[in-house]
Amino acid sequence: MIPRQDFDEDFGLTGLTKYLAMHLDLRDEPGCLELATALLEHQGNPAYAEEVLDDVERLTRSPLTDDALSALWLAACNARFDPARSGLRMRVWLDRLAETCTAHLRRNDPSFEPARSRPADHPDLREAVLAELRGVAPALAEKAVGSLCVPPLPQLVPSLEAAVTALGPDLGFRLVLRAMKVYFVRIGPARLARLEGIGRLLGYHDRVVEDGNLNIRSDLED
Repeated sequence: MIPRQDFDEDFGLTGLTKYLAMHLDLRDEPGCLELATALLEHQGNPAYAEEVLDDVERLTRSPLTDDALSALWLAACNARFDPARSGLRMRVWLDRLAETCTAHLRRNDPSFEPARSRPADHPDLREAVLAELRGVAPALAEKAVGSLCVPPLPQLVPSLEAAVTALGPDLGFRLVLRAMKVYFVRIGPARLARLEGIGRLLGYHDRVVEDGNLNIRSDLED
């Protein structure tokens, strides 16, 4: 995989769901997989598809419940596609998404075989991500049950906390950021600086954290 700094926008599963959330007419599994394939082809670089595949496999192998995975998925894609409406359990849906990524990669390299990553554990960074999540948790929890666009997700904040704990600060942090952007949770400059600091420690490009979709209020102290 290429260095994370080379991705000048969100990447992996959170980058994919950001793209899917832009499509209001997304209704079924074939349409969602078709759009996912289109994004992978548009990106061109196989490393992008590898990052999506790696994130998906980390989720399916995690101890997170299907309900938690569902909350994370629906929040990240702004509920544009709900696998349950197609009769799919979340891990089945994620497996099909992984198969789509693998098929795409094998079109370019027939010998491609998924490599199970072992992300380095960073306990201090994990605690930093959890601290930021807990700081926005009341506002995020309120928005998660009161959104006009996404079905109520009262389990979202506990699911995010479980994701950061189980998956580590990399994917966990990106899932937290994605939820904050979808629900447009207000943050102040101090929190933004801390989020950007975490991103830099994870090796992210600055635009992975602040891509214009965070709700930053200069008069808010947090």
